[in-house]
Amino acid sequence: MKTYVLDTNVLLHDPQAIFRFEDNEVVLPLTVIEEIDRFKKEQSETGRNARQISRIIDGFRKQGKLVDGVPLENGGLFKVAIFRDEAMKLLPSELRDEKADNRILAVANELVDGSDNTIILITKDINLRIKADTINLYAEDYESDKVSIDDLYSGTSELQVTSDQVDQFYEKGELELIGDYIANQGVTLIDSANPSHSAIGRYDSLQQKLRPLVRAPKDGIWGIHPRNREQQFALDLLLNDDIRVVSLVGKAGTGKTLLAIAAGLLKTADESVYSRLLVSRPVFPMGRDLGFLPGDIDEKLAPWMQPIFDNVELLLSSVEEGGKRKRGYRELIDLGLMEIEPLTYIRGRSIPRQYLIVDEAQNLTPHEIKTIITRAGEGTKIVLTGDPYQIDNPYVDASSNGLAYAVERLKGQDISGHITLTKGERSPLAELAANLL
Repeated sequence: MKTYVLDTNVLLHDPQAIFRFEDNEVVLPLTVIEEIDRFKKEQSETGRNARQISRIIDGFRKQGKLVDGVPLENGGLFKVAIFRDEAMKLLPSELRDEKADNRILAVANELVDGSDNTIILITKDINLRIKADTINLYAEDYESDKVSIDDLYSGTSELQVTSDQVDQFYEKGELELIGDYIANQGVTLIDSANPSHSAIGRYDSLQQKLRPLVRAPKDGIWGIHPRNREQQFALDLLLNDDIRVVSLVGKAGTGKTLLAIAAGLLKTADESVYSRLLVSRPVFPMGRDLGFLPGDIDEKLAPWMQPIFDNVELLLSSVEEGGKRKRGYRELIDLGLMEIEPLTYIRGRSIPRQYLIVDEAQNLTPHEIKTIITRAGEGTKIVLTGDPYQIDNPYVDASSNGLAYAVERLKGQDISGHITLTKGERSPLAELAANLL
């Protein structure tokens, strides 16, 4: 049996973390409850998580004394451990102070001598894991929601076929595929005798057939044309109304946000499939009080949403150069066709028949991603975009962020699709910087 000692940041990251350790013992230092108490009044996601944790622990009190341990439904045991001054004396002199991290460390260290179980400190704080290592205390990151970023589903595959099969796909508009393929996966058919003879399509898991991609209009989507095969796969998912959740992952300059907004404008302003294009980004950290910035709501949001406005302006200018005059983004907002909104206010809402784009989704936790997707009402489509290697949130990383989590969990569902974009198209300079700097 193992004993897991949880740090505060683990519970604030996942309020259900107490139940994730199977039939082992879970210990919460009293110092952690003190820290949680400091967050409970916040109106942010962190504050809501803190209040949820407090309710869970309060419910345990009905089952017995927390210091003696109460049983968990999964067969494990939950305890609250009290810090003792004597435990601090067991630490090196550099760690003997009243910092919460060191008190948690002292509790975990004392348990080593008083238990036959393997003691493991679980924390998302890298420095605390380093401190634990210096006193020979085993420490791990919280990994129940981690996804190996190196093995992240790309959304595409290649298949060597005969020349006749490629021709058949072009002629009939379908090709039966038997094998280990994933719903809505982008597949490239390559003639084994002539690699330049190829075709691309999307896998229909219900019929087990490869279908042609939804083609962009001849004059582009608001002036935008896909520049590579991955962007063609992405646009197919973005324009398909049967696919309700789309995730686009890629480095800076691969066209994630631009493609999503262009497709959203086509579906709302031109085709009226959706009532509104709703674009949102985390005001990092999620839930920060916008009152820190002067002005009304538009002025407060301007610094956070400027990248969205830049993309819309680019789309409008490209259309105007082609001879078609489109509305300005301010007019689109005034007409109710487009709305820019922080994720802070999305909890508790129901969002029907809208094209929702969540940009910079790599800064969200898996719990926050779940909160967003469960807001989708009838007829709503959600697009998640981001780069797992550009994370500003100190409590998630490339493997534990909500975007990577959603990609893996939604993989294979008939109403979801994913594409990883690798080729930068913003400019040669941007591509060079993304690859070398």
